[in-house]
Amino acid sequence: MSLSTEAVLALAPDDASAKAAKGLLAPAKWPTLAFSDTAVWGECQGSGSKPYQTQVDLTGPVFRCSCPSRKFPCKHGLALMLLRAQNEAGFTQGDPPPWVAEWLASRREKAEKKEARAAEPPAAADPAAAARRDAQRWKRIEAGAQELALWLDDQTQRGLASLGSEQQQAWSAMAARMVDAQAPGLGQRITQAAELIGVGEGWPARLLDRLGRLQLIVDAVPRRESLSPATLADLRTALGWPQDREALLAEGERVSDHWLVLGQCIDERDTKLVERHVWLQGRASRRRALLLDYAHGGRGFETGWVSGSERAAVLCFYPGHASQRALVAELPSDAPATAVPAVPAVPADGAPDEWQRMAQQIAANPWQPLLPMVWADAVPSRDGDRWWLRLGGAPQALPMQVAAQEAWQLLAHSGGAPLRVFGEWDGEQFAPLTAWPMGAVAGSAPVWTLTGVRT
Repeated sequence: MSLSTEAVLALAPDDASAKAAKGLLAPAKWPTLAFSDTAVWGECQGSGSKPYQTQVDLTGPVFRCSCPSRKFPCKHGLALMLLRAQNEAGFTQGDPPPWVAEWLASRREKAEKKEARAAEPPAAADPAAAARRDAQRWKRIEAGAQELALWLDDQTQRGLASLGSEQQQAWSAMAARMVDAQAPGLGQRITQAAELIGVGEGWPARLLDRLGRLQLIVDAVPRRESLSPATLADLRTALGWPQDREALLAEGERVSDHWLVLGQCIDERDTKLVERHVWLQGRASRRRALLLDYAHGGRGFETGWVSGSERAAVLCFYPGHASQRALVAELPSDAPATAVPAVPAVPADGAPDEWQRMAQQIAANPWQPLLPMVWADAVPSRDGDRWWLRLGGAPQALPMQVAAQEAWQLLAHSGGAPLRVFGEWDGEQFAPLTAWPMGAVAGSAPVWTLTGVRT
């Protein structure tokens, strides 16, 4: 697999890493540059006496480097792939040296053990013990939901317009109370709602919408035994009830397809935790999927995804109505991401069909925090200090949630002409992740992708 310069830079954890990688492109800094069918490796001379050993497993791509950086991929890994993209003839083909071969072997061994564990019959479950644990958790959640119902009533009785920064501490305390009640999803929603207080024009209406969705969850908890299995699964997800990975892989709905990587982003949750969203769309199934991963302490993610590329995989979807979140159940090692990017398939009508898709998703599950959307004939624009995405042929204009630098770059690629833009809609703002030129055909690379870590 060979990646374009743009695709490699899209893997950078932040702008600083991309810039630093560009400063390492002098061939003199790399006494060794080589490749095989499955890997690329090189030695980069740093400030020490021994060069850094950098290697990339192309089935991911997955990076490894002997440097002390906690970023993933580091500047050396990015530089190695940039050199590969810009000057493939400068690499020598051959067998991997021991330090590369051992790493590749360990990765294969790990994958084989994972497959062996998946093939083993599951350990005998204890239904009675599981039922007792569930009952205890539901008891705590129900008590927390009753407390939250009274608290929500107090907020509306007081009047949302009277809220101010002095209420932030009380709202944080209620969010912590929900975590104690084993409903961390409710705590997260309270925290997100509190962030709206006093922010922007019409914030009481936006806050009321958030509180209304909280009330829906509170009302559903005591009625859980009358809910359908899919609705109960959506409720458990909204409450923050963890999903057993092994059970999901054993029982979840599986979809095999060639998946287009519509876009991705990395959010910084705190100084040591980052969250990655990778959005896919099946070429045959047309189904959209969210791969949600976490990395601690700068360790990076096991599998790399390139926005605009296509990859064969089997996904296992979480239970629920209109479920989007999925796990990778099978990722054939002999079917890496294609080097040729692909344009996401969008309806010819564009905006009307996307609005219909959105309405169906919300009707199926009103608690979904994010909706993936592809807008054809979309033009980025700036009005005062706000950025908008104007949809051609429709009266709507979506407020965009995007850093100024990224917004200016997106506008520059547009030049006032429409683009095909993919991103996330949270009910209030649209966060663009990828853009293609209008009229692009399969094989056209995105002209713009979001880079860096969102904070």
